[in-house]
Amino acid sequence: MADRIELSQGAGGSETEAFIKQHILPRFQQPDMEVPLQALDDAAVVDDVVFTTDSHTVQPLFFPGGDIGSLAVAGTINDVAVMGAQPVGLAAAMVIEEGLPFDAIERVLDSMASCSRQADAPIVTGDTKVLEHGALQGMIVTTAGIGRASEALRRNMEQLGRDTRWLRDSALQPGDAIILSGYIADHGIALLSFREGYGFETEITSDVAPVNGLMQQCLQVGGIAAAKDPTRGGLANTLHEMASKSGVGMHILEEYIPVREGTMAACEMLGIDPYTVGNEGKVVVAATAEKADDVLRAMHRHPLGKDAAIIGHVTGEKRVVLETGVGGTRLMEAPVGDPIPRIC
Repeated sequence: MADRIELSQGAGGSETEAFIKQHILPRFQQPDMEVPLQALDDAAVVDDVVFTTDSHTVQPLFFPGGDIGSLAVAGTINDVAVMGAQPVGLAAAMVIEEGLPFDAIERVLDSMASCSRQADAPIVTGDTKVLEHGALQGMIVTTAGIGRASEALRRNMEQLGRDTRWLRDSALQPGDAIILSGYIADHGIALLSFREGYGFETEITSDVAPVNGLMQQCLQVGGIAAAKDPTRGGLANTLHEMASKSGVGMHILEEYIPVREGTMAACEMLGIDPYTVGNEGKVVVAATAEKADDVLRAMHRHPLGKDAAIIGHVTGEKRVVLETGVGGTRLMEAPVGDPIPRIC
């Protein structure tokens, strides 16, 4: 066994999960917390406050459709939002490489401010450090966020009746529908193609966006059991996490998974599975069969959900099965790690 951490252990997927369970969780026991660290949900819940944090090391700092600033703010907001909470405040800390132009720093700050205003989640505290040139690549941004339950969440959970007050990865039951809010894999492919200088025929842009407004609109309908943003490890990792924690399986219909033609072509050219590529403005929702069509219609009314689709349903088989476009089936495997590093 290696005695030093490896890059793959921070890339998402099964290696990251194993690292967390072996080295981190045993040191931080929280038996009395409603949603503790051990749950490995997108956020914890402490005294009715949803609380999350994330560090962002994306390279390059600026990419088609976004930058490290919008990515940091949207990513933290989304981790709060998929618990069913409404974000109320953010913290942001920047570690900046000596020599980074002020123009670049101000672009990032403007982007952070714009994204936080869009989501109505102000940045209320923060910190700045500067390291000597060469100690890091440009900038690292760490964000944290807090949120509280909305009235829509309270009504949703009362109607659902599944012994939890929050949207939890572990709350799925057989028969639930799986809804995806829109096209996947754009973020990872946009970053990779820009970073490596690939000249695809169609310009692919990141989907980075805060999804709290979309989530609250869906919660107004009711019937939502769980939600998760498919970031590192993409859709495949997200579905496996939700299924594993709930002790269920899924049957996913490939023909209904939205992937843009240009993104799919890029994935095929690069030999990358689009279902394992990270996203930064999408959400996967599990809804009761009775409410699924209503939730889908609510998504379609929101700009970030206009391309949403029901892509499958929860089963009791404890495996994630993908029905292909030609009628065959195969297991949708959980990725070992994100195939594209440094995208968040």
